[in-house]
Amino acid sequence: MPPALPTSPTGRVPQWVLDQATGRAVDPAPWRAWEGGPPLPSRRRSPAVRGVLSVVLVLVLGLGAAVLAGPRPWPWESAYDSSTPDRGGVPGTGATADRPTPGREEAAAPLGTPPAAPDTGTYAFVQTQPGGTDPVAYDPCRPVHWVMRPDGAPPGAPGLVEEALSRLSAASGLRFVHDGTTDEAWSEDRAAFQPARYGDRWAPVLVSWATPGEVPALEGTVAGVAGSQAVTAGGPWVFVTGTVTIDAGWADGPARSPDGRAEVRGVLMHEFGHLVGLDHVHDPAELMAPEYRGQEDFGPGDLAGLARLGRGACAPDL
Repeated sequence: MPPALPTSPTGRVPQWVLDQATGRAVDPAPWRAWEGGPPLPSRRRSPAVRGVLSVVLVLVLGLGAAVLAGPRPWPWESAYDSSTPDRGGVPGTGATADRPTPGREEAAAPLGTPPAAPDTGTYAFVQTQPGGTDPVAYDPCRPVHWVMRPDGAPPGAPGLVEEALSRLSAASGLRFVHDGTTDEAWSEDRAAFQPARYGDRWAPVLVSWATPGEVPALEGTVAGVAGSQAVTAGGPWVFVTGTVTIDAGWADGPARSPDGRAEVRGVLMHEFGHLVGLDHVHDPAELMAPEYRGQEDFGPGDLAGLARLGRGACAPDL
């Protein structure tokens, strides 16, 4: 390995460095072509979008494997630009029309500490800070709230989500808080700040179970989509909310058996990995690999990447 290649603090060379050094495009792309079913959606890139990416999980139905298409941006606008004048907002608060009062639930230090990361494995990030290698991540100094839309949920869905998030929390140090159910449906242009529905705070992460009619990205053999929205107040970009949506028709059957529940949980863990900032990697030993082979837990590279994401920037100005 050439000595000039940047490494992590443990000496590991991240996937994006290997890609860049070998001339492979760093902008994520499908790792192999889909050969069964409709073509994968084309990727679109919008210069107005930062860190608002969705990742689809495509199942090879009946074979117990999966192929992942590369991340693609959703056409969301950034929640706000720090140069935008105050446009009025929630009376009696510091909120404006497009952002909540800054610093809600912000602690003086991270709420959790990631464990020591393994020295093996491969990881990659969905997005890094402009001009740098640090990942865009959720604020570790405040909890990440989430709600679930129960429509179409398979049996035991809340428990499956809690199990997936428990493993994610243990690996990253991030704290997740369940705020109950919601009637909010998935939307391609979901607003990051919805005071009428959620009050003076960033909208919680939305977990939902949907049909292709509700979420067009689930057409064909796509099992799930996930993405997060990043904003900035002039400092680092920080994820403030996002969505994880699983194909309700696919999940209903597997969720009725122990082995099937493990598969649904694995898909949820994969998608939550994307939600907090992990990207695909080539290594089949990782849960974030492009082929799902029944992995029941995060691999060593996944754990190393999650540990870095758990050490993201605290953002009291957001």
